[in-house]
Amino acid sequence: MHYIDPKGQSRRAFLRRSGALAMAGTAMPFALSLSAMSEAAAQSATDYKALVCVFLYGGCDYSNTVIPYDDASYNQYSTIRVPQASGGIAIPKDALLAATALSPTTALPGGRQFALHPQMTALKGLFDAGTAAVQLNVGPLVVPLSRALYNNSNKRLYPVPPKLFSHNDQQSTWQSSSPEGSTIGWGGNIGDLVLGQNSNSLFTCISVSGNAVFLSGDSALQYQVSTGGAVKINSVSGTGSVFGSSTVKAAMAQLAQQARSHSLENEYNKVTKRAVDAEGQVTGAIGSAYAAGTFPTTGLGRQLEMVARLIRGRNALGSKRQVFFVSMGGFDLHDNLIANQGPLLKQLSDALSSFQTTMAAEGLGDKVTAFTASDFGRTLASNGDGTDHGWGNHHFVVGGAVNGKQLYGYAPPVSINNDSRQAGYEGHVGQGRLIPTTSVDQYGATMGKWFGLNDAQLAEILPNLRNFGTSLTVNETAGGSVIYDYPKDVGFMKPA
Repeated sequence: MHYIDPKGQSRRAFLRRSGALAMAGTAMPFALSLSAMSEAAAQSATDYKALVCVFLYGGCDYSNTVIPYDDASYNQYSTIRVPQASGGIAIPKDALLAATALSPTTALPGGRQFALHPQMTALKGLFDAGTAAVQLNVGPLVVPLSRALYNNSNKRLYPVPPKLFSHNDQQSTWQSSSPEGSTIGWGGNIGDLVLGQNSNSLFTCISVSGNAVFLSGDSALQYQVSTGGAVKINSVSGTGSVFGSSTVKAAMAQLAQQARSHSLENEYNKVTKRAVDAEGQVTGAIGSAYAAGTFPTTGLGRQLEMVARLIRGRNALGSKRQVFFVSMGGFDLHDNLIANQGPLLKQLSDALSSFQTTMAAEGLGDKVTAFTASDFGRTLASNGDGTDHGWGNHHFVVGGAVNGKQLYGYAPPVSINNDSRQAGYEGHVGQGRLIPTTSVDQYGATMGKWFGLNDAQLAEILPNLRNFGTSLTVNETAGGSVIYDYPKDVGFMKPA
């Protein structure tokens, strides 16, 4: 199958895909017969694994999240962002100190050091314990790019991701490799490949944050739940009455689920019955909430608690491989960055820490991997009280299968100067908007490989991955030439 790659959406690919569905005993609409496909699929699993995407809507500011900490870099950062005491947005170095300063197992080249935002002490604890890592400067790329290649007029050889710096388009590009309007995401395509490992394929891709293209597959559906559990069809399922009458409700339930002679009516009732059955199965599987204090009572904390309850009930759901989606918003901070970002990052840090602690207590600490994503990074330059839309960003990967206590990728230049005589010129496209030195495809492939996908499958679901596995020599002028590697496996996951 060709999955996300638009060049693969040919008539021949459609016929081949349709033939595969027919051999699996599937009738249209195929969403109603996914269990038949599951039984026909070749893959099998005896263990359990899950991926959890934590999407930070709005574009998280990278430089006040993972902060330059060595003296030279911090001084540049502070000069560009201006100290808070002088009305700027640079976090004081004495607010970082040992509380969130990172001491990776392998030191970064050139003496570069980083610290997390001072309100991210819980995530710092995961980093120190070896169950969290930082991926530096990751973002959408079609091919490796320097600033010179970004400016090159030959976009056939050096294509740029479409509609950079646009919220909706870059959210979609992160989740699906295509701008707004895309209907298939790489999380859903991972689900396509593991449907056969679950006895009920409906629970392969689950969102606790509404509809997200990330979880939409060619065959896999995204099943949506709330932080309170499965969503009921109140007039059909559960206790209570309709128009004050339990008899009316029973009649409604029968009418909405019974077999019909009319094809369209029958399919509609099949979908309704499946929804009712799924709600009952999920409600029985998730059990009671965790004890008070296990998860923070924030939006993200409640979402991750529901993910934990669904994972805890995996056997009742018949699940061996699952992909989840949760999110939080508020990161579009063109102003009030200092006042608003810290509390958001604390919510993220505390919720991820609680989630990892709970997974470890369930005996699944190394079976569940959570990772962050966002629209884009932001400018290193301040606009006065905040920052504007950028490109590359720093992200976190959390779990017992993570090669933790490390920073992966390349530390970007702390510079906003576009003068070619300045070192670091090649590292951004103005105002400190980072050109990513790790692509989303590499990021996803590293986790996909751990999840059990082979190289051919990864190439299908991550269409730009074929352009990596190479190196790029960049002339940073005053800084000399630097070679950047773009491996298909970035290395932050332990072997599967």
